Amino acid sequence: MYTKFSLLQDIKNMGINPQGTLLIHSSMKSIGLVEGGADTVLDAWSEYMRDGLLIFPTHTWKQIGKETMTFDSRSLPSCVGILPELFRHRPGVLRSLHPTHSVAALGNMAKDYVSGEETRVTPCPREGCWGKLLDLDAEILFLGCTLRSNTFLHGVEEWEEIPDRLDEKTQHLTIISPDGKEYHTDMHRHNCLACDDVSENYIKMEPVFAKRCVVRYGRFGDAKCVIGNARQMRDVTVEMLKHEPQLFTTSEPVPEAWY
Repeated sequence: MYTKFSLLQDIKNMGINPQGTLLIHSSMKSIGLVEGGADTVLDAWSEYMRDGLLIFPTHTWKQIGKETMTFDSRSLPSCVGILPELFRHRPGVLRSLHPTHSVAALGNMAKDYVSGEETRVTPCPREGCWGKLLDLDAEILFLGCTLRSNTFLHGVEEWEEIPDRLDEKTQHLTIISPDGKEYHTDMHRHNCLACDDVSENYIKMEPVFAKRCVVRYGRFGDAKCVIGNARQMRDVTVEMLKHEPQLFTTSEPVPEAWY
């Protein structure tokens, strides 16, 4: 059974910068048995990153537009796992007000990092939280999950204005802040006519990232971890998209000659 001490050692062995910015996509079940469960996992990460900025996605895209047209930041649960859902309730953690692709952040820069999301009209705008990962030279950790979870690549495609990624129509959404204030936005949702879900094909970038030394690997408990630099992932992905803008509409591997 893993303990907080052993998990802290795993984090140190991955070479994570404790004073940097780290966003974690996660699968709790991949870690194995942990003394104290998910809270111990979050305790370990929060302690290690106490002088940096720790971020978990707290997305609600699955519910918004289907179950509700209102993102109540206080009560609408995340659809991306137990660790983000528990993390957003922790003391000091701030949740952004993006109605479909919110994040929760802990650290000295958290307030500035999550600010302004109630004004966004696309899932991952360059000036929003996903774009700020570039400005902060963040690392992105895939903890027991694959690069199919790489929301950041949605952002790269959006910033590069790849056709057929956003719905031309908008949804009128209501946002409720922690203090009960209401905001309204008209959101262009993710939509690809050529492919049901382009994110399913983001995994094809892993061998490219590995060959270009953009990612490294580690372990956290039983979980395989992939750690990548946001700026480098952006640069390499843009390079591949120049070869083929519709790269992610199929599962065909990226041609090795391209990288």
